[in-house]
Amino acid sequence: MTQPNLKISGIAVVFMVQSLERTRVFYAEALGLELTQKEEGYLLLALPGGTELVFFEGEAVRGTSPQIVFGLDEGGIDTAAEALVARGVQLLTPVTEAPGGWSVELADPDGHPLALFQAEALPRRR
Repeated sequence: MTQPNLKISGIAVVFMVQSLERTRVFYAEALGLELTQKEEGYLLLALPGGTELVFFEGEAVRGTSPQIVFGLDEGGIDTAAEALVARGVQLLTPVTEAPGGWSVELADPDGHPLALFQAEALPRRR
């Protein structure tokens, strides 16, 4: 079987938190990390090397937060989702609009939630 040709550009660890303000204060005061609010409803910390911590306010379901999100730097999320299904990968969601782009959630063989994300300006098919 051929390997999927995913061009992964970075990784984000996405957390669901009860309070963005409480989270911002904790990371600033306890760890000395400044989280920035890019848009209404989430905080972001971009670390060197292309890793991001992203915090959304909302109800976390045990086992689904934090979630590892792989960035697709060339787009093609629809093509990637179809290739994953063809390889027997379980998709947890269809390709869905996400803040700033598109995402699809999947499970690894042990049921750990993962996701792919691409920016909205990139083509959804390759």
